[in-house]
Amino acid sequence: MQGKAIDINISGVPLHILRDVAISLKAGGVGYYPSSNFVHIDTGRIRYW
Repeated sequence: MQGKAIDINISGVPLHILRDVAISLKAGGVGYYPSSNFVHIDTGRIRYW
């Protein structure tokens, strides 16, 4: 395990805003999981799902 990803939810921050901010960084992968209430961010190639 290398620890190059995080699944995150910040209390008080709407999930879609967190996703949009992560995407704006243009620095890795961003997965949006609204039904599970988290955003996945990793250090891989730039991609979104």
